[in-house]
Amino acid sequence: MAACLWGTNGTAQALAPPGAQPIIIGTLRIILGGAALLAFAAWRKTLRDGRHWAILPTLIAAVSIAAYQIFFFAGVARTGVAVGTIVGIGSTPILAGPIGYLVRRERPSRYWAIATCLGIIGCALLIVAGEQIHINLLGIFLAICAGGSYAVFTTLSKGLIEEHAPEAVMAVTFSIGAVLVAPLLLTADLSWLAEASGMLIILHLGVITAAVGYTLYARGLRLIPVSTTATLTLAEPLTAGLLGVFFLHEPLTGSAFLGILLIFSGLVVLSAERVEPSPQAA
Repeated sequence: MAACLWGTNGTAQALAPPGAQPIIIGTLRIILGGAALLAFAAWRKTLRDGRHWAILPTLIAAVSIAAYQIFFFAGVARTGVAVGTIVGIGSTPILAGPIGYLVRRERPSRYWAIATCLGIIGCALLIVAGEQIHINLLGIFLAICAGGSYAVFTTLSKGLIEEHAPEAVMAVTFSIGAVLVAPLLLTADLSWLAEASGMLIILHLGVITAAVGYTLYARGLRLIPVSTTATLTLAEPLTAGLLGVFFLHEPLTGSAFLGILLIFSGLVVLSAERVEPSPQAA
């Protein structure tokens, strides 16, 4: 459900007023999302649970989610939307498997391997179906750093969620991450926010796709392994592709249709995996 909400990001960004830069949209999203998550956690009274917060994992998780924003948009700017997105999103489940094993001793299953392969191939077909390929080695490196940052965020967040309420973990990490990226707004042109469409899009991205999306994501992460969680996020490009066809009237080519089918097949394979919830989750 979280990945499906994230899949609306591209459609929302496409409808943004002229002058809205992607990196500024991403910055506003994490700032508003952090504020909304913080308000929700305060309302649920989960920020003060009497348990000790692990400072280092919390800070690294916050830096990781902030770094993801910077690396991803920088990678896309250098190597293009198609390659930057597939490398950034596709590298996350690949890296999450070994990172989850090294940090948490969660051994990736064969279902994860099959679903990840199907999903990445499908994601590649879906994204590059109508795009011109442009390879930039620095851009690819930055996109891989984005995927690695998100994999680290997922791994450390799971450990924190086992000790604290999911919404509290997301609120704290996002709020710290928002503080880190806030300086990007100092020289940004925000005049487009005065338009109704601009404000509505930022509210959607910040409240729905960030606050609601990451609350759902955290609750799911509490119950399943890091590698499985990362692979399930490939539902994001699946949703984005379907929205592009039905709402932005983008053509559904044979490659795009095959990509959608492969991603969906990978998610079906992953759903067959039986996962025992951790004692903390139970």
